[in-house]
This record gives sequence, structure tokens and C-alpha cells, in this order.
Amino acid sequence: MAFTHIAFEKKNKVATITLNEPPSNWLTILMMREIVEAFMDVKKDPTIQLLVFDHAGEKAFCDGVDVADHTADKVLDMIEVFHRMFRLMEELDCTTVALVNGRSLGGGCELMAFCDIVIASEKAKIGQPEINLAVFPPVAAAWFPKIMGLKKAMELILTGKIISAKEAEAIGLVNVVLPVEGFREAAQKFMADFTSKSRPVAMWTRRAIMA
Repeated sequence: MAFTHIAFEKKNKVATITLNEPPSNWLTILMMREIVEAFMDVKKDPTIQLLVFDHAGEKAFCDGVDVADHTADKVLDMIEVFHRMFRLMEELDCTTVALVNGRSLGGGCELMAFCDIVIASEKAKIGQPEINLAVFPPVAAAWFPKIMGLKKAMELILTGKIISAKEAEAIGLVNVVLPVEGFREAAQKFMADFTSKSRPVAMWTRRAIMA
């Protein structure tokens, strides 16, 4: 399966989607459509136990949904594919993981936060700055209170502040913070603990937790 805006591979029970438009890895309509295609492939593959979101470049996991796709002629298509992406992600039976070695902002932060597990490097910067642009983050508004509680969710979304990986770990938005040096190697070791378990049991356990 060939893609232009993402890279997609499957190996040893792990599917990896790499956001491949550095330096910002904006979630464009075209990129999100490719992510949806990759989700459909993963959904049909009973061998996949882990779906990993990675990113090209060292500056950003994802700086959010492309501002160019917020125009009147594109915004309805953007909203449709954005929400479809999250609905499909919720239906997956594999554990989802985000590797964040840079900025994770706006829609990128929502994508990261919606993953079951978030592995961040010490240089990661995380936040929902949409309020500064007079819009609001729909997924964060629904999901953040479940992750970190109502008060902290209100604070982050209503101020648009950008926090460090360590701050994000302290409030439950990030699972673990690893050094920048050797980040992906250390992340692989962390993820091995998930792939070593029974896939059917992991699937049903995840379904129970989500329910």
C-alpha cells in the first residue's frame, strides 16, 4: 500500500503509521484520508497487536490540523475526515501508541492523547492552543476530562498553554518520558512489554477498559 503523506508498515505484530510531512507534520485532509486508509487495513488484520504513531523529523510529532484546510471551501471535508479518523481509531482492537519526540499541538495533541499509550521524549512540548485562534478542540473537550480530570482539562483547554513532557506525565496525559538520546530504542523496549502478551486477551481487556 503506497502513501504520499504518511509511511505505513507492518512487522512482527506491530503496524506503524509515520506522519511524513516534516517539519510540522500538519494533519492535512489528504494526510488524514491516508491515516483512515491505514486504519481500515489494520482493522482487517488479525495479526496486529500494536499500532504505533511515529513522526518524521525532529521538531514536531504534529503541529495540528493544517490552517489551510480551515477555509470555507474545505472546512466541512476537514471536519468529516478528522472525526472519522477518531471514530475508526476507537473501533480498533489493537493497543495504540504515540511516540512524541517534539511538539504535539492542537489536532496533533488530540491524536496523541487518544492513543492508549503515549511515550514522549524530554524535549516534547504538548498543548491545545486553539483558543488563541478563536476555535475549540472537540476531541480534547470530550476526552481530556476522562484522562486528567475536569479541573486540569479546563485549565489546559481554556488557557491554551503549552506544557512540558514531564508536566504532561504528572497529569496523566503521557505515560512515560524518555531521554532524547536513544529515544526510539528506549521506546521499543517499553513497547515490547505489550507485544509479549496474548493478543486475544489484550484485545478483550482493552475493550473492557474502553467500555
